[in-house]
Amino acid sequence: MSLARPAGLALPRFAAWQGGLIALGLGLAVLGTLFAAEVAAAVSTWDRSSAYGHCWLVLPIAGWLARTRRDRLAGLAPEPMPAAAVLALGGAAAWLVAERLGVMEARQMAALGMVWVLVLATHGWRVVRAMAAPLAYLVFLVPFGEFATPWLQDITLEMILVGLRLLGIPHHADGLVIEIPEGTFLVAEACAGLRFLIAAIAFGALYALSMFRDTWRRLLVMVLAVAVPLAANGVRAFAIVLMGHHMGSAEAAAADHLVYGWVFFSVVMALLILAGLPFRQDGMEPIRPRPAAPPRPPSPSRLSAATLLALGLAAAGPVAASALDAANPPPRREAARLAAPAGCEAQGLELRCGTATLRASLILFAPGTNWSAVAAARRQAAGSDDEALIFDVSGPGMRWQGRQSRDRAGAVAVGAWLDGAPAGDGLRTRATQARNALLGQGGRPVVALVELLPSGGADPARELRLLRSVLAFQEDGLAHEASARSRR
Repeated sequence: MSLARPAGLALPRFAAWQGGLIALGLGLAVLGTLFAAEVAAAVSTWDRSSAYGHCWLVLPIAGWLARTRRDRLAGLAPEPMPAAAVLALGGAAAWLVAERLGVMEARQMAALGMVWVLVLATHGWRVVRAMAAPLAYLVFLVPFGEFATPWLQDITLEMILVGLRLLGIPHHADGLVIEIPEGTFLVAEACAGLRFLIAAIAFGALYALSMFRDTWRRLLVMVLAVAVPLAANGVRAFAIVLMGHHMGSAEAAAADHLVYGWVFFSVVMALLILAGLPFRQDGMEPIRPRPAAPPRPPSPSRLSAATLLALGLAAAGPVAASALDAANPPPRREAARLAAPAGCEAQGLELRCGTATLRASLILFAPGTNWSAVAAARRQAAGSDDEALIFDVSGPGMRWQGRQSRDRAGAVAVGAWLDGAPAGDGLRTRATQARNALLGQGGRPVVALVELLPSGGADPARELRLLRSVLAFQEDGLAHEASARSRR
């Protein structure tokens, strides 16, 4: 990549930019305070999820992109646009809708949108256009895409099954579990390829912005940044199963499957980089003449008006959300009774099934609760092990999702109810609860939690069968109680 600056170009003069940069810095501090929850949630996701570890590099990369484009600012100065600050009202409305729906990624995207509005309002359209690439790259600060994990698991599973059929390897698939004569493989969340896909998209955007100037070439790079990781992850997963078949041990082949994946992914991305080098256009930056007159500083009154208007309108969303949440008490948790299937007996509120103990609890939310609190409670109860076995148990009036970790004995299952019916985490449920909260009608969210606590030697297969059978027996037990409590 060429970083040299063509002769005759002038860098922007700091005197003309001082006021705008101070206003922008103060504005970013205010936005950071208003949307501290979004910032904290993003940083927490970067820290705990390997799929978003690359997000730590986004700000330095955006800074580097801005530095390589600093010559485009020659002859420019901030041109405040108070009228553009009105766009912050749309961002605040979008944030409020996302907050009521409980979609953190959308809240973060709306908050980022208000950062863009602040830049536009304080610096003007010409500066935003000159710095469009680094500003757009900030979108990768938002840890989006986790919703696609189930689809990616299905794609990976289907590619493995196609490979097994083509090679004639005996196999049996039950959900996301594949059995071959040499052992059992689970297409877990960690195997879905989300971490490869997100990293590839972020890298593809950097590669496209740095190496190409033609729009179609950039679009082609982004298409490849999506398609190649999907195909590569399927090939990687099938290769692990094939290794298990030839090694005679599924456990041996899968022991370091994530390490194999990153090595394979790195090789694939390196080949893509090499394939794109002959078509690079990074030396085609047009020559921009030196401006005839030095830029003038912006009007202090217009700059102040643009900054205050943008921040005031951006604050409308959090203020409205605080007013809506003020009347909602925190959720309360109660121990609950499980119906006892054959082979189990009740001991107080617990079930004893052989050497295993099962216990249940209900988390009762206020009718006006934001669904994000319900989703957070479900995630906290179920855990976040992305290599855990996930299974569903459904029946009349109930829908459970269970998790069984590979690292520790036991298992857990969680279900949610709203208005007397089972509820998921989809947009329909979130919209229903948002409507109930705004109109003061409908029921309340209720989350039911069932925990299996083994004692002595644990057999994971037996634990799974036991928890499934207990959950299936709760139609007139825990599920019925949760459904009734969700009607208020």
